[in-house]
Amino acid sequence: MNRIAAGAFALGLAFSMAVGMALGVVPSPVRAQGSEQDPQALPQQRFLIIGTGAVTGVYYPAGGAICRLINQARSQHNIRCAVEATDGSAYNLTAIRAGEIDMGVVQSDWQHHAYKGTARFHDVGPFSQLRSVFGLHNEPLTVLVRADAGIEKFDDIKGKRVNIGAPGSGNRATLETVMKAYGWTSKDFSEATELPVTEQAEALCENRVDVVAFTVGHPNSWVHDAAATCPIKLVQVNGAPVKRLIADNPFLARAVIPGGTYSGNEQETETFGVKATLVTSAWADADLVYEVVKVVFENFNEFQALHPALQVLNRETMVTEGLSAPLHDGAARYFKEAGLM
Repeated sequence: MNRIAAGAFALGLAFSMAVGMALGVVPSPVRAQGSEQDPQALPQQRFLIIGTGAVTGVYYPAGGAICRLINQARSQHNIRCAVEATDGSAYNLTAIRAGEIDMGVVQSDWQHHAYKGTARFHDVGPFSQLRSVFGLHNEPLTVLVRADAGIEKFDDIKGKRVNIGAPGSGNRATLETVMKAYGWTSKDFSEATELPVTEQAEALCENRVDVVAFTVGHPNSWVHDAAATCPIKLVQVNGAPVKRLIADNPFLARAVIPGGTYSGNEQETETFGVKATLVTSAWADADLVYEVVKVVFENFNEFQALHPALQVLNRETMVTEGLSAPLHDGAARYFKEAGLM
């Protein structure tokens, strides 16, 4: 494991272990056993498993924050919540469809594709029973460049050494979507490499590439470590082609990376991206989903304080942005009661 990767893993693992300790759970596909209370003494007790992502990412602590609030209020609703570390969006959507987990954190574009039966879900067909619960943090397309590469705006990456991402990755798919909007192909770059996300930052700092791009929530440990290792800049992605792209695709949204998030980048960076969203299935118990939404939205300040990526959330936009699948009846019931719909 290279130096930047090791640093990012250590930061993410430390935070994730702290989340696990706070929840009193470990990531596992197995529902809680041997709990401190006899399940027979609580006949109405319900279990909830939320599929997230890798422990070094943002999905795992985001799911952990939801579970923490639910478990704190367990005496009120008898719901026991646990997070499961998974391979991310596509895995979570498949597992929800198979009834292996109850809810999952997924990218809004993959939510769209699963519901419609497009892209990698073409062979299995539309997941018509997929339901949205609420939106979470933005996952902006983050374009990172060497500070000495002579790049001031996104248009300037043309003719540079650009890492377009590993074949089949979501990061590559997003960048290729933008390239298509600009009328570019990989031939418009002096060199197009296919490094995975775990190798991008080090390649940038070693001057093997001028530009790397990935879709992530912020603050992000990979970007943090790159900024601490070499001079880098975040580039705005907000031209007219991007604005048309957002208008044509409801699962995309404008996003801003706050200034001062990373060393040497004091101004905010305007870009766009997908949103992390919480989803479930239509057959999930409406009362359970209602309680999940209620505990998060009625303890909103505490929820935001549990991870930096959650601090920029807005209650109103969480009900609408990035939600391609219909709202679950339990979620809609709470939002109507709270005056958010």
